Amino acid sequence: MDRAKVEKGYEALSPFELKDKLIEMAQSPRTKMMLNAGRGNPNWVAVFPRLAFSILTIFAIEEAHLVMSRPGIAGAPDSQGMGERFMDFCKRKAEQRGTQLLEDGYKYVTGTLGLDGDSFIGEMVDGILGDHYPTPDRVLVNTEKIIRAYLDETMCENDPPAGTMDIFVTEGGTAAMTYIFNTLKENFLLNPGDKIAIGTPIFTPYIEIPPLNDYQLVEIEVEQDENNNWQYPAAELAKLADPAIKAFFIVNPSNPTSVSMAQESLDKIAELVSTTRKDLILLTDDVYGTFVNGFKSLVAIAPKNTILVYSYSKYFGATGWRLGAIGIYQDNVMDKMIAELPDDKKKLLYERYESISTDPASIKLIDRMVADSRAVALNHTAGLSTPQQVMMVLFSLHELLDSQYHLYKKEMQDIVHERYETLYKALGSKGPELDFYACYYTTIDIKKLARERYGDDFAKWMETAHEPIDFVWRLAEEKAVVLMDGGGFDAPEMSVRVSLANLFKPDYDKIGHAISDLLDQYMAEWAGGTDKEG
Repeated sequence: MDRAKVEKGYEALSPFELKDKLIEMAQSPRTKMMLNAGRGNPNWVAVFPRLAFSILTIFAIEEAHLVMSRPGIAGAPDSQGMGERFMDFCKRKAEQRGTQLLEDGYKYVTGTLGLDGDSFIGEMVDGILGDHYPTPDRVLVNTEKIIRAYLDETMCENDPPAGTMDIFVTEGGTAAMTYIFNTLKENFLLNPGDKIAIGTPIFTPYIEIPPLNDYQLVEIEVEQDENNNWQYPAAELAKLADPAIKAFFIVNPSNPTSVSMAQESLDKIAELVSTTRKDLILLTDDVYGTFVNGFKSLVAIAPKNTILVYSYSKYFGATGWRLGAIGIYQDNVMDKMIAELPDDKKKLLYERYESISTDPASIKLIDRMVADSRAVALNHTAGLSTPQQVMMVLFSLHELLDSQYHLYKKEMQDIVHERYETLYKALGSKGPELDFYACYYTTIDIKKLARERYGDDFAKWMETAHEPIDFVWRLAEEKAVVLMDGGGFDAPEMSVRVSLANLFKPDYDKIGHAISDLLDQYMAEWAGGTDKEG
């Protein structure tokens, strides 16, 4: 087999598609049990919110039977007096795990957040039964206030900027990105041929979306510096001063490098959008922010310019729930830019949205996203399913109630840090030790490791004699270890992304040794003058 020729045929694929081929090889009868640290699906679940969800369902059924009770049928509950009945229910169920979260959550939303008890529980009961369309369609009323409090706590260090953030709950972070790009295009904020800056390395689909025929955007890379803890150099951020760049798109903490943006960089961006680039749209995916103590999102320092995307999937082990949120402050530059569009474009937008409002021009960008998510005509049936919204509330309350002790956060961080330390110990290399390192993934530059271990000549041979994906290919084929090709994320070629979320601690010891052993095999081939690539 001419391995180089075969590998070359796979190099154009997204690393997520290449992964399927690597899994196929790693599962070969010739190999032992496969270790797949490719995709970042966590192997933990947050227990108490899920228990609370099940207990709340029982309460909701009890309430439904108060209205109608026929064999197998109940009615739509009445929220009047429901808060008091709920607290009585919690006392009756006090011995069940999960009830405490419900009781404490009720006290928090009625005390700290000042919500009406009947209204809150009524919304949760109706939501968990799922017997009505989501109303409002963007997010349920009390749910929005609780999610906002959660984002204030986790994205802004509980010190949010002045103003109010509107929330649109979506079917995960990927749906959020789809809706955002579509609405920015439909509202002429991003047009074919426009430049969009992408903070790289980055989650591969985010590189692949802008050039699609749907958008036809020109990508300008703003590159993190591998030799400076994967931070953005000042010279790279200076690219954003170009008025031709309409938006800056990042993942923070980054994927695949798992490092959050340093305060110095945040300050530079904040200064830029407050002076020369008041029109720059900032789009940030902050799904990994909860893994970093003291994390601060772009939305905390540039609220008028930022579209925040957050997903509950990784932190709470809830990828299957598809729980995402878009956050945009009510006072934002995007709405102002729409209001200042030329008359011909305003006319087109008036015609687009006139079926859902008597004053289409006043519709906020975030509400346009809701309408666009259902092709405008189906706006009246838009919105995330209400049971999903209830689960988001319970996840949010779980974190908000833990804010004093951070017990859950510490457990999550301990899990990934232990795996990280195990991996690098087995690799025989000292990984970066950073306060702003999420450790959800780690990116290992194989060429850099080769240079450190065996010198420049060997590293150059690895690069020139082998295809960029050869290392991950052989790792799967010979070691039954599946990792992501870092080059597909615009990380250095022949680097690998290791997910620290989806395997157990001993597995990372095996992965570290497998990487090290394979590097030794390359060394033996080079020292012996034998190129076994074919």
